[in-house]
Amino acid sequence: MSNPYKNLENYRFWRRAVAGVERFRFDPVVNTRFRIGPTQRVATAGSCFAQHISNQLAKVGFNYYVTERGEDLEESCRKAENYGVFSARYGNIYTSRQLVQLFEECIGKRPSAGHAWQRDDGRYVDALRPQISPEGFASPEEVLSARAQHLAKVREMFESCDIFVFTLGLTETWRSRTDGTVYPLAPGVAGGSFDPSVHEFVNLDIHDVTGDMERFLTGLKEINPGVKVVLTVSPVPLIATYEDRNVLVSTTYSKSVLRVAADMLYRKFPEWVEYFPSFEIITGNYNNSAYYEADYRGINAIGVDHAMRCFLKHYTGQRSGTESGSVASAHGPVDVDIVCDEEAIDRVRI
Repeated sequence: MSNPYKNLENYRFWRRAVAGVERFRFDPVVNTRFRIGPTQRVATAGSCFAQHISNQLAKVGFNYYVTERGEDLEESCRKAENYGVFSARYGNIYTSRQLVQLFEECIGKRPSAGHAWQRDDGRYVDALRPQISPEGFASPEEVLSARAQHLAKVREMFESCDIFVFTLGLTETWRSRTDGTVYPLAPGVAGGSFDPSVHEFVNLDIHDVTGDMERFLTGLKEINPGVKVVLTVSPVPLIATYEDRNVLVSTTYSKSVLRVAADMLYRKFPEWVEYFPSFEIITGNYNNSAYYEADYRGINAIGVDHAMRCFLKHYTGQRSGTESGSVASAHGPVDVDIVCDEEAIDRVRI
């Protein structure tokens, strides 16, 4: 009798690929569409988890591409001012809408948002990256000037990177009712003031996310024909939800939408868009939640090492971390310098 499953590879079967594999040896990457060379310019953007990829690439000597470096500042100052956290100084880009908005603004297809929010201390912040400068800005004019310089560096990055890695993080966002601008944080969290007649809550659906990302990817390919893209989905749960339901339920919705969107994009752009399953490595039930910190949200050193080991193995041919699953710092926070704008939401309740 004919059986279509009879001669399939082991990785297609749960017992052989998941249940029958030691936790630290689990590797869900089967085939990759391209490799990353040591001299290729790799740019990153997205949620907090995206920073782990850039950190690991830099550690093994690959070309982590940064166009906005703050060269005129001392090292300690550059770090405090968030230079080098991502490839340009845009802070966390949590949603697909933020990404396409930034892209179209930097190439001149969208008017500059120019939103300057005032803080309680009288200083001003760029509403689209409200926490990139602890000192803030002296005036709205200073915000706009700094943003113009920033956008030039963002455009340079998009036009000249060889690999762009984007981590999809959230579907919940806040939007201006006047011009449609979306923000990384709600007005009033890190500057500005919430006004329901001016600002509205939006929870993106699958059509929103895929539409945004298709628009971005098509535009990126037009200005950078040789670029390749790696998509990931952040395994970090929402720190808060504005929906009237439990935050875990909202997290499940958000991550489900983003994961499905990533798969749809992977299938739609078969030659140059890749999906790396860091989400599955961290959240998979095979590891009994061993990769989360005590708060069930932060990712510990074992989990980061496992995901990055798989990434480097398949995309660079390099190896990192340990093959034994025993990491000295496994019970403490990993990469304490990881910048996560979303944490400001929780601080307003303290």
